[in-house]
Amino acid sequence: MAVKRIVTNIATDNVDRAAAFYRDILGLEIVMDQGWIQTFASDGNAAPQISIASQGGSGTATPDISIEVDNLEEVYQRIVDRNLPIEYDLTTEPWGVRRFYVRDPFGRLLNILTHDDRAS
Repeated sequence: MAVKRIVTNIATDNVDRAAAFYRDILGLEIVMDQGWIQTFASDGNAAPQISIASQGGSGTATPDISIEVDNLEEVYQRIVDRNLPIEYDLTTEPWGVRRFYVRDPFGRLLNILTHDDRAS
């Protein structure tokens, strides 16, 4: 038996609010839209993962979702351009990631990250 996919479900009364964030900022595509549910995906292949944590590292809150991107600075600038509050500023962590925290339109704390070859 193998887990093929893990899907994060976020409850909301207005699914249309998701596109402005998950499509326009993160570049995900809507791959399913049933009116009551929209599913966003990337064309990249990723292994299913789930993390269980007591904190977010570096004394931060545990994020609800971690999203790895290929151009962190571009995503960060999109967040700044929309005047969305950054909850943990752009930081290179000692365990090899560069990241920041922001909330999505539904209040979920997102850890937006990339692996940073400069970190050690």
